[in-house]
Amino acid sequence: MEKNHRRSLPCCHPGQQTVRQRTAVSRPEFHSLAVLNRKMFVLFKRSLFFLITFFIVILYLIRNPASTKWTVPKPMSRHLTPYPVFPHRRCIQLLNTTHSVVHFPTSQPSSTIKHVLNCTEEWDFLLEMLKWPSPTKENPTPTEATDPRKCTFTVLNWKDNYIVGDFVNVSVFARNGRGVPKTYGGDFFQAKLYNTELKASTFGLAVDHDNGTYSVSFALLWPGPAHVSIRLIHSSEAVQVLNRHRERDPDKVFFTGYFEDGDIKENVVCNAMKSPRLVGDGSRCCCEHRDPRSGEVWFCRRPASLPCSALVYHSMGGYQAQLSTKESKILDRGNTNIVLPGSSSVINVFAQHTDIREHKKCAPSLDTPVPSGFFFKDRWTSLVCHTKMFSSSDVIRCLTGKQIHMMGDSTLRQWFEYLGKAVPTLKPLNLHASGKSGPLMIVDTASGTLITWRAHGLPLRTDKTPMADLHYIANEIDNLAGGEHMVIAFDIWAHFTTYPLAFYVNRLAIIRRSVVSLLQRAPRTLVIIKSANTGYKDIYGSDWLSWQLDCALRAMFQGLAVVLIDTWQMTSCHYSPDDIHPPSIVIENEVNLFLSFICPQ
Repeated sequence: MEKNHRRSLPCCHPGQQTVRQRTAVSRPEFHSLAVLNRKMFVLFKRSLFFLITFFIVILYLIRNPASTKWTVPKPMSRHLTPYPVFPHRRCIQLLNTTHSVVHFPTSQPSSTIKHVLNCTEEWDFLLEMLKWPSPTKENPTPTEATDPRKCTFTVLNWKDNYIVGDFVNVSVFARNGRGVPKTYGGDFFQAKLYNTELKASTFGLAVDHDNGTYSVSFALLWPGPAHVSIRLIHSSEAVQVLNRHRERDPDKVFFTGYFEDGDIKENVVCNAMKSPRLVGDGSRCCCEHRDPRSGEVWFCRRPASLPCSALVYHSMGGYQAQLSTKESKILDRGNTNIVLPGSSSVINVFAQHTDIREHKKCAPSLDTPVPSGFFFKDRWTSLVCHTKMFSSSDVIRCLTGKQIHMMGDSTLRQWFEYLGKAVPTLKPLNLHASGKSGPLMIVDTASGTLITWRAHGLPLRTDKTPMADLHYIANEIDNLAGGEHMVIAFDIWAHFTTYPLAFYVNRLAIIRRSVVSLLQRAPRTLVIIKSANTGYKDIYGSDWLSWQLDCALRAMFQGLAVVLIDTWQMTSCHYSPDDIHPPSIVIENEVNLFLSFICPQ
């Protein structure tokens, strides 16, 4: 540095030398004085720099007091990314949110479906995002599949004591039925940290290293003992079966169409795709019921004596998955949803004085971190934004003058039913509709509160219900003016787990187009999307299938001014038994999070 400084000094001109001689300053004295001046100048610059930095920091802290709270440290894995990209290294961000109708190649029978995506690149992004490692063999034997009883896990950084805010890092080692370590990835694990007595738990993300090992980082979020639990939901071999049947057999679930004209009645098989089992020999195929606005098509075998226009009712038909003996063994319950043996030493966590709660105001477009929150004494503390528990009177004050329109499946209907029970002044109106598919309505005339729920349209596994009552979400959104007084909440996933990914993405794209249009004409409308939750573990509705759809949903709505309520982490880590319909205590916490976005603190 000194050499550089010397080089930067200007050369002495003859006139300057004359001045030095006249002032009788000797060369050694002049050199010492110059060095001292340079040092003082450097010291002055450094002091000025630190002074400016100090004032900038003070100004920032004054304007952003919440930034002084504790925040979750970065997990140990380089693969982990925070939400809004869903927390798996294979979930990536889409680049655009405007739309045009394009065709893209697909190997499915639905190759003629128009996918309303930004471009073919968006579809490629989705495929890359959802790509999952496959076993090295096309048809492995059951003994070659991952055996949860032979897998192990261990805490890497275990110590006697931790404090709230620390992380615990866990490694998972997969082995097959012979006890041989796996050399490839693709196993679907769910992980949580929990304390049964405190009714405390939080979600942990299992990161696949593609070599038979996995890692999980747990945030320590409550004071007291904690335990690690790792469950193998599906082996990579089971995921291979699920993926194959999802893409090749959309008729695992079929439906019944009721055609009527006076006294003449016929029941036929219907479905969302014109698949080989639906078409049969082709002699009775097919009635195509195309929605003129959304473009969605519903197929039914042609009735023998009635016209296609005579379709009046719809219901669930049945289940007919065609699994081989080997596939059935790989998907057997004995190897599904099993807790791994492993290092389960008690993790002792001590309190710290810093507030770990999130103080950010709940609003659209917030990122969803991993973890997104934690249960403590059965109450969910969000790490997304500042939430509160709402009493009955709080709910009415929050929803006064509001219209809440819910559209989706029965897991969203649970929110509607919870509000109807929790708030005595909300009274149901009898719309003479099916309780399972709607439309349903509750109102409080004194406060001007209106809440509705209806099913998301076909496909829908439900009791016999009029076709006229089954509306597509996109059409419902298009029919609403929107505005500051209106909240639109929807979810869509549980009834789509048996269909190819392309079919589901097409539905999301159509809904997204309607949401974009709504937010353009009424930008102060609050749009809330409920994520998938855990539940089923079979060929018709596996958690892995739901996870994949949830990844696609989050990616498709990335970048829009909407709210995403993450119920996946909540249901994955709660102590209640797995159920597609979570218990009331979980629903209460979900609804409180929902209301916190409507009436932020």
